[in-house]
Parts: sequence; structure tokens; C-alpha cells
Amino acid sequence: MLTVAILALLVAVAALVLAVLALRRLTATRRRSGADALPEDVYGLRQEVAALRAEARDALRHLAVVRYDAFGDMGGHLSWSVALLDDAGHGVVLTSIHGRSDSRTYAKSITAWSCEQQLSPEEQEAIEGARP
Repeated sequence: MLTVAILALLVAVAALVLAVLALRRLTATRRRSGADALPEDVYGLRQEVAALRAEARDALRHLAVVRYDAFGDMGGHLSWSVALLDDAGHGVVLTSIHGRSDSRTYAKSITAWSCEQQLSPEEQEAIEGARP
């Protein structure tokens, strides 16, 4: 249960950081151009949408969770792997292995949908599940 709480805290902190960065960008954009500087024609609106899409590519928008029993004598699918990735497949896979007497948590960096370290089948499944 503690690992789930820690994971929730990590995700909340990541969301807070992304929100602060987005707010800073929005404030800087408004200071530069003013609220009335939005283009009025369709071409200008398309450029604005393209710019917003470009900014959103780096957001950790792709998420997948895989729950499983890491050990044969344990039930309840208490172990899990979660992939948090952006559009290019960069991000992290977090894994928590739950045993009778302890739990272990691992984090592996993901670059372009792959990892330098060896991935478990469940971690690979989480990455594939997060892929659009």
C-alpha cells in the first residue's frame, strides 16, 4: 500500500511540475503578444493549433498499467508496472514487486520506446500498452 501511495505522490509531483511549466509558458506568451493578438483567420488558427500540438509532444500523455502476481504463492495482483511516456516514447517505467515480507520498487528510463536495461515481460507489456 505504501508503494501505491509513493507512486501516487510521484505522479502528483510530476503533474504539478508540468502544470507550473505550462502556466509559465502561457504567462510569457500573453506578456509578449497580449490577449487580443490571436489571429482572426483560419490560417492563423491552424498555426496556433500546430504550435500547441508541438508543445504537447513532450508531455507524458501515454500511460499504461499492468498488474500481476510476481510470485506463484501470492494472489491479488499486488505487483504492478506503469509506463509514463511522451509522443516520442521517452519517459519512465515504474515497477513494484510485492512479496510476503517486502516490496521493491524499480524505475527504468525509456528512450524511443526501448530501454538500455533488460525489461521484464510486464514492463514491456506496459510500454506496448502506452504506445498509441
